[in-house]
Amino acid sequence: MIEVRVPDEQEGTKAVVRAWLKQIGDSVAENDPLVELETDKVTQEVAAPAAGVLAEILLDTDAEALPGALLARIETEDGVRPDWRPEAGIEERSLPAPEQPASTSIRTNGEVESRLSPSVRRACLQHGIDPSRIQGTGRSGRVTREDVDRAVASATVVSTGKVATARRLEFSPQDIPLDRMRLTIAENMVRAVSEAPHVTAVFEADFAAVAAHKAGMAAKGTRLSYTAYIVRAAAEAMAVAPAINGRWEKDRIAVSPTIDIGVGTALGEKGLVVPVVKDAGSLSIGQIAARLDELTRRAREGKLQRSDVSGGSFTISNHGVSGSLVAAPIILHQGQAAILGIGKLEKRVVVREINGQDALLVRPMAYVTLTIDHRVVDGHQTNAWLTRFVEILEGWPPA
Repeated sequence: MIEVRVPDEQEGTKAVVRAWLKQIGDSVAENDPLVELETDKVTQEVAAPAAGVLAEILLDTDAEALPGALLARIETEDGVRPDWRPEAGIEERSLPAPEQPASTSIRTNGEVESRLSPSVRRACLQHGIDPSRIQGTGRSGRVTREDVDRAVASATVVSTGKVATARRLEFSPQDIPLDRMRLTIAENMVRAVSEAPHVTAVFEADFAAVAAHKAGMAAKGTRLSYTAYIVRAAAEAMAVAPAINGRWEKDRIAVSPTIDIGVGTALGEKGLVVPVVKDAGSLSIGQIAARLDELTRRAREGKLQRSDVSGGSFTISNHGVSGSLVAAPIILHQGQAAILGIGKLEKRVVVREINGQDALLVRPMAYVTLTIDHRVVDGHQTNAWLTRFVEILEGWPPA
């Protein structure tokens, strides 16, 4: 028997079994995906460590999956008798037959789609979706539950009997069931607020210099996002207050040796993930932009790896992209001392001194906030960091 265990390293505070992709008695090849595990950050597949027959399932769907816990056992091909049949094997081991919901088979082009997990089958049946028309993002192009959710949200998938239509405009209130990701996010938020005293400082930043540089780079064929400038400026500002890049420990304030900046990425009603730009302080603005593009794309395709969302020392919440002017406090990411909030960038009238005279100018402005763990840093460090951050943005040199 070969044991299948939960990976020792997993990103997220708690993992649960989301769906089994194979059932007891199924033949599996080495590296075949066996089961999906879900945390508050990522969904990952656990692959078969060897070829054989899935003989036992120890953790059912929705069970908590602690690191190192035993998930299943595989009987290797060397240990399977020539006359062994799935049915006979199950009887001899007194293993319960897997529970099968009624009418879970989905036919595509006249053939039963056997590579769908139970949760994907249920979702396709519920929404009347033909899975063959969905572009799968799982291993070997397999359709995942996130793929189905995105297809339903976009309302562009041809169903098995009708065209999926967009949600009706009239208001029809109904309760929203809690999924595991939302429950885990809620637990993390409550823990963060109860453990760390949150304090927020608010500054205002003029993005005219950044906008001019951005336009100049675009004219040269290089497209940069505002987020790339924000990440670069945040990394540079750490020099005036290194504790911002630290965390509270029982015996000390631990300051991270590298500046690893997480950027909140919204996933619609599924919540958000925070992919991390590793060692941002050593990267150029172009390298940061390229890394952000790659992480954002993979986040929205559901292809982030655990390493992509782990190890952050500081976080940016660019909530202004959804229209928010100010958000305070923004809940701290667990194990970090500060989180930067960027409000909506909009043109506002401001007073500037020109040749000794006050003048009214229209400038692209945004409110920026820094929420801190008051155990780690004080108001002086917070304001020093924000002052330097704004100076970098407003003094960005021409392209």
